[in-house]
Amino acid sequence: MKIVVLNSGSSSLKFQLFEMPEKAVICSGIIERIGFGDAHITYKTTDNSLDKKVEVSSHKKGLQLLLTYLLDKNIGVLKSPKEVAVVGHRVVHGGSDFTDTTLITEAVKDKIKSLIPLAPLHNPANLQGILVAEEIFTEAKQVAVFDTAYHHTIPVKAHKYAIPSKFLEEHNIRVYGFHGTSHKYISKKATEYLDKENAKVISIHLGNGCSMTAIQNGKSVDHSLGFAPMNGLIMGTRSGDVDPAIIFYMVNTLGYTLEEVSDLLQKESGMLGLTGYSDLRDIEAQAAEGNKDCELALQMNAYRIKKFIGSYIAVMNGVDAIVFTAGIGENSDVIRNMVCTDMETFGIELDEVKNATRSKSIREINSKDAPVKILIIPTNEELEIAEQSYELLN
Repeated sequence: MKIVVLNSGSSSLKFQLFEMPEKAVICSGIIERIGFGDAHITYKTTDNSLDKKVEVSSHKKGLQLLLTYLLDKNIGVLKSPKEVAVVGHRVVHGGSDFTDTTLITEAVKDKIKSLIPLAPLHNPANLQGILVAEEIFTEAKQVAVFDTAYHHTIPVKAHKYAIPSKFLEEHNIRVYGFHGTSHKYISKKATEYLDKENAKVISIHLGNGCSMTAIQNGKSVDHSLGFAPMNGLIMGTRSGDVDPAIIFYMVNTLGYTLEEVSDLLQKESGMLGLTGYSDLRDIEAQAAEGNKDCELALQMNAYRIKKFIGSYIAVMNGVDAIVFTAGIGENSDVIRNMVCTDMETFGIELDEVKNATRSKSIREINSKDAPVKILIIPTNEELEIAEQSYELLN
């Protein structure tokens, strides 16, 4: 069974074509920096590969480009869209309605659309991916795997906000959590690596969007993102945690509209607001050349991650491993070093040589005798989505 998996991030679009249940990757690709004027695409098959800059102004155009490659006579791997049995989609916000992998219907699409205000950077791209895929793969089943689903195990003491109870009971306002597909995959891989079923793991997913999960016995028990994917850690363009009073001040005193504040906190803040750059690779390069704004932004980024590590160790009464994953987590030895420095009190001790060594495999970068493992586990949300889609239909 051939399954195409589409993973639309806030500024990226990844895809893989699998042969299931063998889990064989037939083709893969990614477009990065969508909407920034200098998008970059990679496309790989067994026999061909592309790696070049392209003009991609939107997720829709990016998806159309990727799907065109799949069917191309020279570099494609499909003769007809009919070869694809299933298209699995990452959908960021499933609200309280979707706690499991779901076959997509008109009602499901309507619900995903209704949740756009809660994930304005993601659900539109996710929904667009579904609509375009339906046009191209007309005979394939369309399946949604929701980021929020994995986090429904977070206990009420952690997912309920300290506001009147009616807002949870009547309006489902709670901590939902995100990047669940990634955190679930990391949980399984960390448990296998540690060979400890009841392991206490802190999963640190760092990309343009960032989140952390406290995982105990394979289940999410707390998470840095909340009702919508904009609080917690400092992200590429999102502010992360801010005092809510700032919002009232900006509206009532500075004259901003609520829409302007929303755009500012989600699209103009985070690392972009601090430095003028949203891509950490640019920020690290500038910091290395002495850019003080970039140096401070990196310090703030690492400091926020440290705070969550400390709180999750307290929540779980210890930790067996902390795991770095996703684009920044897997590739930035700078951030990993800054996060893990001066953490010996918690048993977190980094081996700088191991940290600076590049590898695509699961590896530990802690010092030899450190009581807490520091792991780098490359995430594979696409494989997780393929497995969940295959299980749903079989």
